[in-house]
Amino acid sequence: MTKKKKPFVLRLQPEMMKAIEKWAADDFRSINGQIEWILSESLKKAGRWKKPPSGQEKNDKD
Repeated sequence: MTKKKKPFVLRLQPEMMKAIEKWAADDFRSINGQIEWILSESLKKAGRWKKPPSGQEKNDKD
C-alpha cells in the first residue's frame, strides 16, 4: 500500500531552483524526487527521520 503524499507550495529563489534542477538531471531524478531525497537525507543525518520498515523505503531514482 502506497502512502499518500501531501501536496504543498514551495517557494525558492530562482538560483536555488536552477541548482536543484541541474542536480536532479545529473542524478536522473525529477525535481520533486530530488527535493524529497535532499530532505530525507537531511532528516536522517540530523537523527530526525525514523527509517520505514524494509521494503517501504523508495531507494530507486524517479
